[in-house]
Amino acid sequence: MPDGGKPYLAFDLGAESGRAVLARVHSGTLTVEEVHRFANEPVHYAGGLHWDVSRLWLEICKALSLLQHTPLAGMGVDAWGVDYALLGENGELVENPYHYRDCRTEGVMEEVFKKVAKEEIYSRTGIQFMPINTLYQLFAQARRSPALLRAAKTLVTIPDLFHFWLCGRAVSEFTNATTTQMVNPVERAWCTQLMDQLGLPRDLPAPMVEPGTVLGVLRPELAVSSSLSDTPVIAPASHDTGSAVAALSARDGIAFLSSGTWSLVGTELDSPRITPDAMRLNFTNEGGVCGTTRLLKNVMGLWMLQGCRRAWAASGKTFEYRELMELAAEEPAFVHVLDPDDERFLRPADMLSAINQFCESTQQPAPRNPGAYVRAVLEGLAFKYAAVIHDLERLTGIPIRGIRVIGGGARNRLLNQFTADCTGRQVLAGPTEATAIGNIALQLLATGVATSLAEVRAMIDRSFPTERFEPRESEKWEEQADRFRHYCEMTYA
Repeated sequence: MPDGGKPYLAFDLGAESGRAVLARVHSGTLTVEEVHRFANEPVHYAGGLHWDVSRLWLEICKALSLLQHTPLAGMGVDAWGVDYALLGENGELVENPYHYRDCRTEGVMEEVFKKVAKEEIYSRTGIQFMPINTLYQLFAQARRSPALLRAAKTLVTIPDLFHFWLCGRAVSEFTNATTTQMVNPVERAWCTQLMDQLGLPRDLPAPMVEPGTVLGVLRPELAVSSSLSDTPVIAPASHDTGSAVAALSARDGIAFLSSGTWSLVGTELDSPRITPDAMRLNFTNEGGVCGTTRLLKNVMGLWMLQGCRRAWAASGKTFEYRELMELAAEEPAFVHVLDPDDERFLRPADMLSAINQFCESTQQPAPRNPGAYVRAVLEGLAFKYAAVIHDLERLTGIPIRGIRVIGGGARNRLLNQFTADCTGRQVLAGPTEATAIGNIALQLLATGVATSLAEVRAMIDRSFPTERFEPRESEKWEEQADRFRHYCEMTYA
């Protein structure tokens, strides 16, 4: 692989924070440097929960100003899925984008199923049923503010919005578009008939492009110096999990676990797996890079731990993550077994109270201290990961022999060990910066520095360390697995 010469810039936007990461290729290896980090805090107003995209845009512009004397080979944005922005006839925002945890979608899935059967929606899209999906958000918007929806001319997902602001071209990048539950993953096109059946404007979504598409060049007014002029703006796998999985090989018996606010557990396939079993198990077929599909399931993830920290902070108790892990490690095992996907944990006013309510409904004692809460969350996640891995094997017919943990959660050594113990499989953790690295990987492919996905993944493997976790106490976890399944059945009944 030749050296890339100029560095590449990845904007990686997460549910809690965003950052700008600079990457360089030298002697067949890749190095990354964080040049700007900023908070991503939602805002409440007019009875709704929204993303503050204007603030995020300001931070992106700040990052560009910090790099005004650094010529770039390319830049691209990745972010979370399902949320969207509506643009008017002149490209202006019609409203500030809603946050997927806004309550406007409560009960909406059931209303949609009255118009179009679940089986029909899944057969066309292959996407996991979640109330946060764009399909239900947009249906809720059509009922709640039809005049506003009529005023919109274009729908873009969140990373596509920033690509539009960077270069002036409005598109829908395929990997993020699939999270809307409005895309046919086989035809790689919008499901316009489904949108017609639900009374949604079929011409609203922007035209679809593949990951690795060069969209244009940086707008002249954003090139604060001649060094940034004509910088290519490249659509990576703009869904953050799509970028993360692009950074590693997770196929042929290897599963990925993208661990962050959400946990996404799955494997990479050459084509979608849209079957009655996949629908029954509520698996999703999200678009991958270079023609691949990510067969996966969304699990609540470290959102629960974040919610606990917020609740403690509100009462004047501030805990660092390392301190909480040490406290959790000292607690006895399996005192409180939680199902992370219980709806109580999706958008609770107080996460500690939600955990207490779950324990009460399953006739378990409530945790008595921070360490006990944290251990309950981590054990619950490990149990859920094991259940998803089991279902993944059933759907693919391929035994899973190892798990690649990527994202910020790869730093959580206690959770990684729990995952190895509970699944009975080797866990390889890292790289923690997989999302930004995968973003860069598609830019390298788009500009010809790398010629294949295998080549760029091999470079990433050489460049970033990983940590191995072997199963140690699988028998103890297996003894508790029936209890976990029983509590899940109790809360779903």
